[in-house]
Amino acid sequence: MSNFIIKPAVRTKNITYAVRDIVVLANEVAKTGKEMLYLNIGDPNLYDFEPPRHMIEATYKAMIDNKNGYSPSSGIKQAVDAIEREAERKGISNIHDIFVSTGASEAIELAVTALVNEGENVLTPSPGYPLYTAIASKLQAFENPYYLNEENGWQPDIEDIKSKINDKTKGIIIINPNNPTGSNCSKETLKQLIDLAVEKNLVIFADEIYDKLLFDGKEHISLASVNPDAPVVTFGGLSKNYMVPGFRIGWGVVSGQKEMLKDYIEAINKMLRARLSANHPEQYGIPPALEGSQEHLTIAMEKLTRRRDMTYEMLNAVPGISCVKPEGSFYAFPKLEINNTDNHFVAELIKETGVVVVPGTGFGQVPGTKHFRVVFLPQDDVLEKAYKNIAAFYEKYVDKFEKIVE
Repeated sequence: MSNFIIKPAVRTKNITYAVRDIVVLANEVAKTGKEMLYLNIGDPNLYDFEPPRHMIEATYKAMIDNKNGYSPSSGIKQAVDAIEREAERKGISNIHDIFVSTGASEAIELAVTALVNEGENVLTPSPGYPLYTAIASKLQAFENPYYLNEENGWQPDIEDIKSKINDKTKGIIIINPNNPTGSNCSKETLKQLIDLAVEKNLVIFADEIYDKLLFDGKEHISLASVNPDAPVVTFGGLSKNYMVPGFRIGWGVVSGQKEMLKDYIEAINKMLRARLSANHPEQYGIPPALEGSQEHLTIAMEKLTRRRDMTYEMLNAVPGISCVKPEGSFYAFPKLEINNTDNHFVAELIKETGVVVVPGTGFGQVPGTKHFRVVFLPQDDVLEKAYKNIAAFYEKYVDKFEKIVE
């Protein structure tokens, strides 16, 4: 054999996914026999959450009826029509295209890829979901993060966004409710954001995958509903609201002025046709999910509210840890008062306690700040034990490592 080394593409160099990367260490610790408490993966099905039965039955019937071949590239008519009605219920109008995708992740990647050339950029929230920076890396686009303001409930910092826009900026991404912070944007923030995008001729990508998971009677406002003429691609899916992340069913809704969007829409559809279709039988679950009983959400939100409150109260009770109260989703993003990196803190936490969280660097954060993300999907007793372990560990960590740094 020769000594030839196959070199991977440069575009893969900066791709990381902290949510799963941390599992490598967790697996090593688990081999020692330590009890592991996983607070790192946002998968409701790993815990005591179930999807609505009528959605599952509709999907099963489609398989039995042999809807197992390719679907139309943009999705079956029943699903597309149901998504359109759902968008209209959210106040979105001026809709010109809807497409069903392999999870919201594929919809996002298709929409961004159809817009951004090598060397250009889209503004991405920081903290934000790492998918967006991975897409930028694959496209060899420049990363252009804007910051969320922790002092203002993790709302997007509009002044920071203004300062980051340049002649290579093509769009703005907003995750609302936000992963990893659990924030929910106010109408005033959304209006400022969309007015800025219109002024600068930018497309807004609105990731609203958690739009039904809101606490304390909070209202979710769909960004595209604020201005029907603005070019917006709104993303949704079954994964989180309907507790089936493994279905890999999502969608995109393109709205705004038609003449402005027609070439862009065709570019998206070129890629949709080239990849054939999303999962076919599971698309039959979309209409009953969106338009059937939502009782599963009532049950889920009772559990999540209790677990959100436990997360907020127990973590804020730890000296040196502070946490903004999440208003949506099932994540919290506590702040650490430490000198070391959050990567170091999390690695030591996993080794010492078996509690698996994700370091804040995996999601982006204001330079100089340190955080970690927790998923509060697990059962109450698991969360209580994990937070007690974190509290005890934090004190040991400061004694062992922080004094050395100082």
